[in-house]
Amino acid sequence: MADNLDALEDWVGPLLAQLDVKQRRVLAQRVARDLRRSQRDHIRAQTNPDGTPYAPRKPQTWRAKQGHIRRRAMFSKLSTARWLKATARNDTAMVGFFGNIARIARTHQYGLRDRVSRNGPRVEYAQRELLGFTHQDHELIMDSVLTHLDSV
Repeated sequence: MADNLDALEDWVGPLLAQLDVKQRRVLAQRVARDLRRSQRDHIRAQTNPDGTPYAPRKPQTWRAKQGHIRRRAMFSKLSTARWLKATARNDTAMVGFFGNIARIARTHQYGLRDRVSRNGPRVEYAQRELLGFTHQDHELIMDSVLTHLDSV
C-alpha cells in the first residue's frame, strides 16, 4: 500500500504546487472530511480495510442475567465525529483518534494487551483495524483533487 501512496503523492505533488496556500488548505479540509466519512463507514460496517469482518467478541460468561445488557456493534461511539477527528493544515490532511481514546484505538488496531479497567486483568485483544487506506480511498482523494481543481 505504501507504493500506492507514493504514486499518489507523485501524481498530486505537481498539481498542489500550482495552488496557493488558501486553496491547498481548502483542499486538505475536503480530503480530510471525505476520508473521515470513509473510515467511519468502515467502522460502522464492522469490517477491516481489506473487507474482512472484525474478529468477533469473546463470549461474556460472567453475566448472571443473559440478555440483560443489550450488545451493540463494536466501536459505535468511536466512529462519531467527537472521537474520530479529521484535521487539516496547509497541505496536510489527518484522520485519526486523539487523546486518551487513541490508546484504546491503538490497542484494537494492532491487537495489543491492555487492562480492562484500572486494576483489572490484562487482556490480549484481537486485531481489528479501525483505520486503514483502501483503493477506494485512493480514488476518493483523486476525485476530490480533480473536483477542486475543476472548480478553481
